[in-house]
Amino acid sequence: MPGSQSSVGSALIRRTTRAAWRWFRFITTHSPSRFAITVFAGLVLLTTALLSLPIASADRQVTPLTDALFTAMSTICVTGLASVDMGTHWSHFGQGVIYVGVNIGGMGALTLASMLGMIVSKRMGLRAKLIAAGDTNPLRAHGGSVNESQAVRLGEVGQLLRTVALSTVLIELVVGLLIYPSVTAKYGWLEALWVSPMYAAMAFTNTGFTLNEGGIAVFQDDYMFMTVIMLAVITGSVGFPVLFALSRHLFHPKKSHFFRPSTWSLHVKLTLITSGLLLVGGAGAFLILEYDNPHTFGSMGFGESLFHALFLSSMTRSGGFSFVDMGELYGSGTVVGSMLMFVGGGSASTAGGIKVTTLAVLALAVWSEAQGRQSVQVFGRRIPSDVQRVAVAVLAWGATIVALATIVVAQITHAPIAQVMFDVISAFGTVGLTSGLTETLPDSALWVMAVTIFMGRVGTVTLAAAVAATSKSQLYALPVERPIVG
Repeated sequence: MPGSQSSVGSALIRRTTRAAWRWFRFITTHSPSRFAITVFAGLVLLTTALLSLPIASADRQVTPLTDALFTAMSTICVTGLASVDMGTHWSHFGQGVIYVGVNIGGMGALTLASMLGMIVSKRMGLRAKLIAAGDTNPLRAHGGSVNESQAVRLGEVGQLLRTVALSTVLIELVVGLLIYPSVTAKYGWLEALWVSPMYAAMAFTNTGFTLNEGGIAVFQDDYMFMTVIMLAVITGSVGFPVLFALSRHLFHPKKSHFFRPSTWSLHVKLTLITSGLLLVGGAGAFLILEYDNPHTFGSMGFGESLFHALFLSSMTRSGGFSFVDMGELYGSGTVVGSMLMFVGGGSASTAGGIKVTTLAVLALAVWSEAQGRQSVQVFGRRIPSDVQRVAVAVLAWGATIVALATIVVAQITHAPIAQVMFDVISAFGTVGLTSGLTETLPDSALWVMAVTIFMGRVGTVTLAAAVAATSKSQLYALPVERPIVG
């Protein structure tokens, strides 16, 4: 009898395990967007638990729950905002948790979900590839057929996921090696082995945490260090689909294809052109508006001001590093910084914001409407109306999230609205720059900021796709009636 009871118990455990395994495989491949949100929330909770341990703080005291949660949210969502002094509060264990967290978060919710689904199922089925192909290119509407004009085609999904993992490791390794001499000159070779990989990860993932005592200001006069960090931030912000497409052209048998933009996809062209225009335009705006500000560029020479303007323009797009006190910017400079943070970087990148391709599609739609065209056309291609609707939805939801969070935080703190809006947009765009307000926020306002960070990182398109995953197609059309607009 004991033997039979044992066999019955073992059979029950096996059946339960198989059922749980089948359920896990189903949710990882059936709805990656919804599963990704669950994974990100789980990672935030796990990181919060680890950062709450006494061993995670330098003084071996338990970090308050609000600070641990906010830091975990900022880590997994690669934001860089902090409610504690990041250079002195955390121990090496806590810094290690943050280092792993930003690399996991930098890969993105959708990419992480697709990777887990592929690992669990050992292969990606057609449905999973359809969803992943759409999710790794957020400008594609989550519905309808998948065609050859996508930035990432079905057969390339597995390659894209491998590119995400390999590019993260290789780029951070190269960045770490390039800045190692600069860090060694400041901290010695032994500590540089710890600080260099940290900065490489924070730059490529566009997080912006400075875990060394003194922060990035220690390297203010080291232009080699600043240049490498800036290039790493820009590389991380263009998006993994762009990196994948460019690497495919670079290693093409005919390498001349890499130097022929006409062979690039529309997504790559729009991302690179819009990013370049924002980088140069933002630098020009900062240079003009802040040239006589004694607290920013007023005390610098022209060459130094030009470099710092480029650096600040790239960092406000999502990098989060800054040698300039953002609280000392003129009001006009603050507005420019807020606009750049709201736009953010490329789709499916380590950057946040509404994304540069969203801005490009909206601008092209406005230009086409002004010219009286019935369709949006660029580079010999037509952008379908469903992509335009997604762009409008992303802009509307992003503006709504920022507006609501600004109102709530302003009501809680009664702080100047310009300061509140700057930090809220920084949270939504997962940038990490602050006017100095975030560190002084009460717990209730930090919770609001944490929710804003989560919604900004996971993405409005992802949230909409997760909610609408069970929606049904409408097989009839209602009569048309035109309201007056404008």
